[in-house]
Amino acid sequence: MKEYYKEDLAYIHDVGFSDYCLKSAPGILEILQKNHINTGLVVDLGCGSGLWAQELVKSAYRVIGIDISYSFIDIARHRVPEAEFHVDSLFNAEIPPCNAVTSIGECLNYLFDSENNNQRLVELFRRIYKVLIPGGVFVFDIATPKQINLGTITKGFTEGEDWIVLVEKEEKQEILTRRIITFRRCGEHYRRDEEVHQQRLYEAADIVQALAQIGFRVETLKGYGEFNLPPNHTAFIAFKLTE
Repeated sequence: MKEYYKEDLAYIHDVGFSDYCLKSAPGILEILQKNHINTGLVVDLGCGSGLWAQELVKSAYRVIGIDISYSFIDIARHRVPEAEFHVDSLFNAEIPPCNAVTSIGECLNYLFDSENNNQRLVELFRRIYKVLIPGGVFVFDIATPKQINLGTITKGFTEGEDWIVLVEKEEKQEILTRRIITFRRCGEHYRRDEEVHQQRLYEAADIVQALAQIGFRVETLKGYGEFNLPPNHTAFIAFKLTE
């Protein structure tokens, strides 16, 4: 399988794009606590560099994080040694019985795994339903269509103290393609790398229908607590009802 979020992009994402996760964290903790999930195991799918896992551990939860990026998992293991982390595809990883499952930052959209399609996504939802305890919750967000104007290509850049990242975006037939070029300072020079990421964009109503057919009770949100998601993103709380 091709490697994504390699060393430089993982580093840049961790130091330069942490707001999405950190600003989501208080609202998601509130969701857990409102549903009487104050302790126990939370499985984080697409855990990235462990920022959300760190907030969970601070609040006395046990955490298993899963991500396809070796570099992300390396950062996460150093950041949160109290948690357990695995390198694996979200669609193949074993998910143990748990109190909650989270997936923050449109992780379920990514086509890093060539087997990611509508059927595999529904299969993942079924597996999550089976492993959640009664009263458990599945909290996640997705990117929906119209991330950019159809037929256009957008280009932009962001820079930090020792890095620059350039991103080109194009959306066709509900697939968003991001071409990402990074420059990271290494001594006196900058190292260049490039990755191409694709995301399958889902309609929120289709996700709600799929979850409901499995047995979840579903609520949709435009953000987590006081943090509003970017335009054309939807958050979901899928409840496994008590038996």
